[in-house]
Amino acid sequence: MSSSSVNHISQPCIYGHFVSSTTERKSRLMKWLSKLFKGGGSGNRGQQPQFLGDENMVWRAPARSMDDNSRTNKEKEELDRAIALSLAEDLKRPKGYRWRTDQDEDLARSLQDNSNSSSYPPKYAPSYAPWEYNPNSYRKCSGCNKDIVSGNYLGCMGAFFHPECFLCRACGVPITEYEFSLSGNNTYHKSCFKEMTHPKCEVCHQFIPTNGAGLIEYRCHPFWSQKYCPAHENDNTKRCCSCERLESRNARYMSLGDGRSLCLECMESAIMDTGDCQPLYHSIRDYYEGMNMKIDQQVPMLLVERHALNEAIEGEKHGLHHMPETRGLCLSEEQTVTSILRRPKIGGRGLIGIRTHPQKLIRRCEVTAILVIYGLPRLLTGAILAHELMHAWLRLKGYRNLTPEVEEGICQVLSHMWLESEVVPGSRNMPSTSTASSSSTWSSSKKGGKSQAESKLGEFFMHQIAHDASPAYGGGFRAAYAAVNKYGLRSTLDHIRLTGNFPL
Repeated sequence: MSSSSVNHISQPCIYGHFVSSTTERKSRLMKWLSKLFKGGGSGNRGQQPQFLGDENMVWRAPARSMDDNSRTNKEKEELDRAIALSLAEDLKRPKGYRWRTDQDEDLARSLQDNSNSSSYPPKYAPSYAPWEYNPNSYRKCSGCNKDIVSGNYLGCMGAFFHPECFLCRACGVPITEYEFSLSGNNTYHKSCFKEMTHPKCEVCHQFIPTNGAGLIEYRCHPFWSQKYCPAHENDNTKRCCSCERLESRNARYMSLGDGRSLCLECMESAIMDTGDCQPLYHSIRDYYEGMNMKIDQQVPMLLVERHALNEAIEGEKHGLHHMPETRGLCLSEEQTVTSILRRPKIGGRGLIGIRTHPQKLIRRCEVTAILVIYGLPRLLTGAILAHELMHAWLRLKGYRNLTPEVEEGICQVLSHMWLESEVVPGSRNMPSTSTASSSSTWSSSKKGGKSQAESKLGEFFMHQIAHDASPAYGGGFRAAYAAVNKYGLRSTLDHIRLTGNFPL
């Protein structure tokens, strides 16, 4: 919400008090008259007004004397002056604070008229019966739309409220503070309005602080829209190696033991050992076959630890690897690679009991093996396998000396196509053969179909490929994707074989 539509008002309300009780007004007037008549001097010979009950007042008759007329005139003047002063003071009060009404003034003047009577002893016995209700004499509460008859009231924004009717739109509790927030015609506690509009960090769950310029500065993931304080990028907060989300303070990430962490959502479909990955690997080979890109050679596939993958990269004489994190490798040299033989168990906040096995890889063709790092979700593992299998297909089919942009770009297109066939229902990239179609749904049928969370992960992996900033993987993918969309996959591959470049 723009700041132009939000006001933070300090001491906005006028607090008043209505006195509608007849008894209260009568009591004040009687005390005022008592003081006035006490000031009449010794001429009254000690006779004071006597109050008999609540409804009648009797003024005992004074003894006649020569100065009766002068004393009467003096008392009349004092009474007129007192009434005038009282009216003047009352008119100075703001609306909502005044005690007197038209009926009060009539009463005072009636008392004055009675004091001028020539009969003795002068008597006045007002009835003080409740006055007739006049709906125009009361203010309307803008909260409950009822009359404000008595007690405290608030005047704010050109309206009046019972204190209990001046409510916060967010929590419904009366606003009693001197400051509140106003958005449009809605009133809020300042704390409630901040809770509604000020962004909170999704990692530490605190309000995101302002920077030195007084602006709210935060980081936001481009796909997940996770908002967090900039400080969490450098305070060792764990980041999921699969989906890239930061670990929230009320969540728990699983340590994979090699510096990587995995969120529980990604952990649900994570593939942990080579045997667990074989069905997925064969389903992707079937996907290639359905695209008329069958791989005849039996290329081994191994799930490996991070350090084993890094050692294999160092032993490879050629090839481009996506830094800072390589997650798969199409191996063409003979090496001994340690693969994960048995799925580790969860112990505390990490994995325990990993069992590995060294395996000698012998070169029988252009491709020795495909290696994939363990512990990633099924869809990400499958995307890596689809990418590396395209490297294998290119080498086995005689595509030589391709630039990194062309080779990595077309491999990323196959990875993206496989993800789309898994995530998007009725995708045009579904394989054409029944064998490939049945095999590609191995994990989905095994676990009763993909969950909404897993489908969202697949969309994220597609987003990663499409928005990669590197020249080879990102730029190459976008050029290859445009060519495939325009000319089709087969024509694009034929053009690459002939020219080494994408068709324009």
